This record gives sequence, structure tokens and C-alpha cells, in this order.
Amino acid sequence: MSKQHAPAFLALVEQAKAQIKEITITELLEHNQPYVLLDIREDHEWAQGHLPEAMHLGKGIIERDIEQTVPDKKQKLVLYCGGGFRSALSAQTLQQMGYQNVFSLAGGFRDWCERKLPLEVPTANKG
Repeated sequence: MSKQHAPAFLALVEQAKAQIKEITITELLEHNQPYVLLDIREDHEWAQGHLPEAMHLGKGIIERDIEQTVPDKKQKLVLYCGGGFRSALSAQTLQQMGYQNVFSLAGGFRDWCERKLPLEVPTANKG
């Protein structure tokens, strides 16, 4: 499951992480302010299961659809992907679009699963 990422991609992610805020799974679970949880993974990843309460807005369309989905640019957004790389890039982009309270979930879906936390599987895939 862990694949080697290309050096230029990792450099881009590191650059993004320097400009965004990350939140850990522990911080997210202890958090009591309202937030919108956005799964930015690919459709096939979402279909295999996702965090409870998450909305799906894939990385390929997030910039196009975010303003219709979450019009309030002060709304707290927590983005996650498989491991926290794509979500860091998308968090940076949303900040550039004027969103003021964007976080990337450190460790992403992979760390969530390793902690054996609850998942939702879309009903279309059950049976």
C-alpha cells in the first residue's frame, strides 16, 4: 500500500505543509467546534470506505466545486486523503482561494484505519 512518491511531488508537499495548518487525528477527535470534513481522495478510494460525517469532494474537482459546497470562507475545513500529502496541497489551494480556516489531517485515512477508528462504507458497495 505504501508507494514511493516522486521527489518533486514530495518537495511540493513540503512546501505546502510550510504554509498550511495540520491537525492530528487526536486533535480532531477531541475537537468540539463545528467543522466540515472533506475527503479529497479519488472516487474508488471513497467507495471503499471513509471517515464518518465526511463529504466527498475529490482533489480533481475541489477547486471547481468548493464554493458551492461550502460558501462560507470562514468555515473550518478539515481535508484528508490517504496519507496527508494530497490534502496538504489542496489545503494550500483553498487558502489561496480565500478560505481562512483550512486544516489538513496529518496521516490521513491510513492512520485513521491503523487506529481502527470507525468507518462508513457507501451502501451501494454493500452486497
